[in-house]
Amino acid sequence: MRSAAGTVLVAADPRVSRQAPQGTEAVVVGGGIAGVSAAVVLAERGVAVTLLEAAPTLGGRLGAWPHRLPDGSTQVVEHGFHAFFRHYHVWRAILRRADPELGFLAPAGSYPVISRQWPAEDLDGLPARAPWNLLALFARSPSLGLRDLLGSRQRLATELLAYERERTTATFDHVTAAEFLAALRLSDRAVGMLFEAFARSFFADPATLSAAELIAMFHYYFVANPHGIGFDVPVTDHATAIWTPLAAHLEQHGARVMTGAPVTEVSPADGHRWNVHVAGEPLRTRHLVLALDPGALRALVAASPGLAGSVLARRAAALQVAAPFAVSRLWLDRDVAPDRAAFSAVSREATLDSVAVYSRLERPSVEWAARTGGCVLELHSYATSAPDASTATARMRAELAALWPETAAGRVLAVHEQFGATAPAFPPGTAGARLQVTGGARGVRLAGDHVATPFLTGLMERAAATGVLAANDVLAEVGAGPEELRGGPQRGLLWRLPPYRWRS
Repeated sequence: MRSAAGTVLVAADPRVSRQAPQGTEAVVVGGGIAGVSAAVVLAERGVAVTLLEAAPTLGGRLGAWPHRLPDGSTQVVEHGFHAFFRHYHVWRAILRRADPELGFLAPAGSYPVISRQWPAEDLDGLPARAPWNLLALFARSPSLGLRDLLGSRQRLATELLAYERERTTATFDHVTAAEFLAALRLSDRAVGMLFEAFARSFFADPATLSAAELIAMFHYYFVANPHGIGFDVPVTDHATAIWTPLAAHLEQHGARVMTGAPVTEVSPADGHRWNVHVAGEPLRTRHLVLALDPGALRALVAASPGLAGSVLARRAAALQVAAPFAVSRLWLDRDVAPDRAAFSAVSREATLDSVAVYSRLERPSVEWAARTGGCVLELHSYATSAPDASTATARMRAELAALWPETAAGRVLAVHEQFGATAPAFPPGTAGARLQVTGGARGVRLAGDHVATPFLTGLMERAAATGVLAANDVLAEVGAGPEELRGGPQRGLLWRLPPYRWRS
């Protein structure tokens, strides 16, 4: 079934009760998008849910918390800028529990790719559907003109339009994204301004990313996205817009939300149950959802001898975490030029991958800038080579000054720095070994943006979808019907072409 809200990939079953039997309980470990999505569905169905989050606040890599500035005021800061794409059907369905009209989201508007080497290219405003979006891109993009296409390896380029999970994985999972892009024989400008910037937004250097994953994400975000590649952003901070109302929604449905509650071990208990070891209060459950980032999951499984020998233990030990990311929020004493976009991707800088002008995006930053005459910037390095946060900040500031010269003289009134490695890596050759929502250990479900889904998803949507799939598996075990999930086309326009024969 197709609609403006996407294709139904998992349908609700009206023949089966939506409510879980009385007395059904579950423990969800991890309070990011995946864990909260699982907890929301389970709690709404009458499951007694305990949600455990190690951090003081919910949200994971979308989390938010207060930060006190030197002037005595408080600003809510986040892990980094996130684009809320309009084809995130599952995640948006969860967000509607916080705001049924999604009134906290507004279009981001123009979002150029900027570079020292070449003029900016704006990806907003393209037609929504393939092939018209591709034709419009070719027509207006100075880096991807007719000469580039004629000079490219055209048969290989058609694979960008021929995504199909089995064929794409079989042909390209052993190849790096960098090798694939080089083999296309496009101009350096086209590779740098369009494809490399796109690849790095998945927290990966193209030299370490599977080409199959690159092709899948190109299909998901561009070719098969019926809403175009425009996206929305929150008009206020994530705590106010998302996590406070979702926590309230959970508690209204009887869930217990525990932050600052790290889980140190899970161990088998009698009756096919699990002991969940959390400081001060051991919990026992039949239904366990582990919604952790890949590094945290690997560490928890390694610290749980009761999981030894399981599929989960074997695959979790092999989990790889992407290179560190760095996020620097700067409060400057002056504004940037009025023609600067609120969000810009950055091409070919050693450290800086994007810059967001928060004082043109979200209300608290807008109010601070109006009060002080300054601006609030966020600099993001998705896969940084910097050794620490302060080094990353210094490098990104210098690179930004070369792109936006007016920032060089800006005095930093406050800074908030983050440096961490929690994003999943999708290196070549690992597609067949990825964790699934189920099958790792009896009674354990997995969720997160590193967990494979039976249909194509990415980033925040993959996290939400795996959370709902984990909840659906719990519901199926107790005889309740599934939560509906929607998505987009799962195959490219040219998927029936014979697979490309890759030659190194």
